[in-house]
Amino acid sequence: MILYHFVCPVKYRRTVFTSDISKTFKDLCLKLELRYDIQFLEIGIDGNHVHFLIQSVPMNSPKKIIGAVKSITAKEIFRLHPEIKRFLWGGKFWTSGYYVNTVGQYANEEVIKKYLQNQGNSDYEKLHSDQLRLF
Repeated sequence: MILYHFVCPVKYRRTVFTSDISKTFKDLCLKLELRYDIQFLEIGIDGNHVHFLIQSVPMNSPKKIIGAVKSITAKEIFRLHPEIKRFLWGGKFWTSGYYVNTVGQYANEEVIKKYLQNQGNSDYEKLHSDQLRLF
């Protein structure tokens, strides 16, 4: 199994993740696990972007994994929360790019999990104003 850290920004960096949309988003991700042979170890939502810690088999490329996650979640969020279209015109939920890195020797899984769990937590961000340090 390979462990990936993904970061996906919302189109136009709009802050669209309310508590309802965040719950819908996490539920959608969990439904994708069996279909794509992936496991979401953590999902960290921070208003205008999402961090994922995803474990998958080596046969699934990072592009395939994040392509499925982004396309299916975008389509379903627009369907289940049509009010979001006011903020994201043009029918796009995500930016076209994303960040991905494998988690291995130098990137401790527990450090990344803690970081993702505290996404959107302003108290945590005040205490740890530096970027996530992997080394």
